[in-house]
Amino acid sequence: MKKKIPKIKKVIKIARIVFWFFVGAFLGLFLFISFSYLLFRKIYSHKVYPGVAINGVDFGGKKEGEVLEYFKKKNDKIAETEFIFLSDGDIATASAKEIEFGYDENLLAVQATSIGRSKNNFSNINLILQAYINRVNLPSSYRYSEQKLMNFLTPMINKIHADPVDSLFTFQNGRVTVFKPSQDGRTVDIEKLKDKIESKLLTAVTSNKPQTLAIVLPVKILKPKVATEDANNLGVKELIGEGTSLFQHSIPNRIFNVTLAATRLNGILIGPNEEFSFNKALGDVSAFTGYQQAYIIQNGRTVLGDGGGVCQVSTTLFRALLNAGLPITTRYAHAYRVGYYEQDSPPGIDATVFSPSVDLKFKNDTGNYILIQTFIDPSILKLTFSLYGTRDGRKVIMGKPIILSQTPPLPDVHQDDSTLPRDTVKQVDFPAWGANVYFTREVIKNNKVIISDKFISNYRPWQAVYLHGTKEN
Repeated sequence: MKKKIPKIKKVIKIARIVFWFFVGAFLGLFLFISFSYLLFRKIYSHKVYPGVAINGVDFGGKKEGEVLEYFKKKNDKIAETEFIFLSDGDIATASAKEIEFGYDENLLAVQATSIGRSKNNFSNINLILQAYINRVNLPSSYRYSEQKLMNFLTPMINKIHADPVDSLFTFQNGRVTVFKPSQDGRTVDIEKLKDKIESKLLTAVTSNKPQTLAIVLPVKILKPKVATEDANNLGVKELIGEGTSLFQHSIPNRIFNVTLAATRLNGILIGPNEEFSFNKALGDVSAFTGYQQAYIIQNGRTVLGDGGGVCQVSTTLFRALLNAGLPITTRYAHAYRVGYYEQDSPPGIDATVFSPSVDLKFKNDTGNYILIQTFIDPSILKLTFSLYGTRDGRKVIMGKPIILSQTPPLPDVHQDDSTLPRDTVKQVDFPAWGANVYFTREVIKNNKVIISDKFISNYRPWQAVYLHGTKEN
């Protein structure tokens, strides 16, 4: 036993020596590698590490500015490359310089100098060794200015672009029939255009001389929301609501405008859950779109303006919406009581519009399409809005308008007018009683109230205005 103890002690001593030898060797190696790494980084400070290449070209030892300059010179050669864009006989030519087409010199310079310079030193050493032994080859990066390309191509794109046209329908003999077929629209497919340009990149940058590259603008078809073939698959089966108004004693221009506006809303389809905007559906109301001058309310005065009478149309649609039990999301009353709207109705059941802010809107919550159809009886000057769709069992309870208070018209106003001959008197505004009016509406479906409305109209008292001519003959 006594002989074995010294042997064990000897083995332990040798093991300790070996252990500390390897610890020392490891620490020495670590210090050597660390020192070498720090020295290497200092030598290549602000330079690309050896073995780092871009598209096969070694940039080891080059500064970021030198890499940048290399690709700038490449781009100077590419700058004269021409792109010819073609479409329907149209042609436009742009140089690579105009659309900033070429190598992305800034990105490439940053990428090359960034290799081996992350926050992880172990990863950096691995990349540096890998580049030194086997080379790290970065792919080329290219760029062009999408904004400049789009600005250049906008005239061509505008010529190509055409919005789709929805089919217009009418309801006759229990069926929806087409009276204006739908039309497909078209526009430039921007994503495919980008793909085509990118497919030309390699050809342009690898050539030793400027190229001429032709690109046909790709076009995609825009389908209408409502196509002709949808005519009898839209859930338009029956009358769901109707509204009427009289506009007797209107001047000829007003009659013309009422007819024109009603015609332009005839046949419009409103999709399920769609919010309908009167102003948007009608479009621009001006002399440019065919309207004539008739009296409108503007800045507290009744004056001649383009489209006078359009509010007769919005008022009639408002009445149809009320009767159909549809949710009305936006409605404005007139500033004062207009006689036309009380020819066949108590006060308060009107809706004024004035684009863009004063609008009439409703939401189609029926689950099916709604078809608007308009009709004018010229013999009695009566406008009718008929709404067709699918009845869903809703019932409408309309309260009678209640007048809370009335105010007599303001005193007549007499004004001199130098544009009228002397002794001429012209009435340009008409008296009207002021009134505060409201009415209610409940819409019931499946024995539940789904809509409860209160429509309030505060009409100001209005005065007659007479102009007295002062112009000498």
